[in-house]
Amino acid sequence: MTPLSISERSDSRVPTGLAGVDRVLGGGLVPASVILLAGEPGIGKSTLLLQVAARLASTGLTCLYASGEESRDQVASRAKRLQIDPERVGFVSGRQLPDVWDAARAERPFLLAVDSIQAMRDPESASLAGGPSQVRACADALVGLAKAEGITMVLTGHVTKEGDLAGPRTLEHAVDVVLSFGGDPRSGLRVLASGKNRFGQEGEAAWFEMGPHGLSEVDPGRYLSPGGGAPGSATALLLAGRRALAVEIQALVLSGEGPPRRHATGIDVRRFSLVAAVLDQVAGVRMARSELYGASSAGLPVEDPACDLAIAAALASAARGVPTPERTAFVGEISLSGEVRASPGMPQRIAAARAAGIGAVYAPAGVAAQRGVAVTTVAHIRDALRWARPPPGPAAHPGSDGE
Repeated sequence: MTPLSISERSDSRVPTGLAGVDRVLGGGLVPASVILLAGEPGIGKSTLLLQVAARLASTGLTCLYASGEESRDQVASRAKRLQIDPERVGFVSGRQLPDVWDAARAERPFLLAVDSIQAMRDPESASLAGGPSQVRACADALVGLAKAEGITMVLTGHVTKEGDLAGPRTLEHAVDVVLSFGGDPRSGLRVLASGKNRFGQEGEAAWFEMGPHGLSEVDPGRYLSPGGGAPGSATALLLAGRRALAVEIQALVLSGEGPPRRHATGIDVRRFSLVAAVLDQVAGVRMARSELYGASSAGLPVEDPACDLAIAAALASAARGVPTPERTAFVGEISLSGEVRASPGMPQRIAAARAAGIGAVYAPAGVAAQRGVAVTTVAHIRDALRWARPPPGPAAHPGSDGE
């Protein structure tokens, strides 16, 4: 029997040289761990992966970059643009599993970067690369290699338009850490967040800006000015890891013919539609037949249920043509019955409101006010929308119901 014990190497962490990446990982890379970096095609996964490999290589660690989507010359050209010495990072074609396996066994690198798992193919499987069986077979082989040889491994994976990881769900279970990398490509702002993490806190996040020389960490506060002052804008208090942010939520409500559209940028469209349905059925803001559009500041991913109340405020404001109260934020999860429920991290959220110059917050019961921030307690969505009365005169907006 082999006793269960912790060696010094297995309990150590290796910094990547990028503070934001280390924070999201929980302090750095754990040797022999397998990390899945998921994101939409073109969002910058390859750039981030190459920067991490280059930083590690600059400290004397051996790094091997396996690319199945770009040639050696293409990767070298990108490294030059990022001001990275391409001689520091080893390269192997990542299209065939045996090629990567043999190179890793021969080199024994500290880091093996595989870009991407969907482009790799196991010749023993007859299916095409990227199919569920191929992704599963290649991932299983690579995870086994990492554990047997003590190689730290990062696999990039593409996500679908719905935001789900392409390939089998078992891929997420096979790895130690799942990181999501996303954002609005037009803004240049990127968010790296941890989902599953066997070695650290889940939900931690770091923000980066894509520039001509790659990704650099930034303070997202300058991108995320609080909303208010115009119909269709409201401020949410988003919790990302251990940090809270005041984020502008925007909404547009239009009359339409035929099946109504629901489109959102940065906001989970399913959550967006659910909040709209509650508004229609419970709060009397008629929008079932209207076209609804939503967006967050800089396309920042908003998946925190505590942002429900801000989404509702933005939709009600847009539907009735009434601006939300000035210097006011909204926080709370909305149930299907319209009840406003508490969410974790309320002290951090209120502190973020104060830092953003917000003087009032609509929040569920039990939230304590802080110096300079007044809290209005709301138990139901109707309590939080008393300000959203339609202007006098003929209704000019799809959601105006003469209430």
